[in-house]
Amino acid sequence: MDLYIYYKVKDSDAASLLAAVVPMQAALAQHHGVTGQLKRRPDTREDVQTWMEVYPSVPEGFAAALHDAVAEAGVDQFTTGLRHTEIFMDVVPCA
Repeated sequence: MDLYIYYKVKDSDAASLLAAVVPMQAALAQHHGVTGQLKRRPDTREDVQTWMEVYPSVPEGFAAALHDAVAEAGVDQFTTGLRHTEIFMDVVPCA
């Protein structure tokens, strides 16, 4: 199972958000063995960016650990609106 979390951030808060998310992802990698990726759309609309965190092949319970890590890092104070989580799984072709 892979997690894709996207959210909005004001241009003025982007540097602060980056400073919160990078160490949060490093701690998650160290404690849970999941190396997160951080991405953003190339365009900015009305001084707002769209960012995405990607966590591939997460173990059972990782979503709860991520929720706690986001709260501990204070990520939500730099975002506009909600974090949206999408869950995807690998497609296994039939033999």
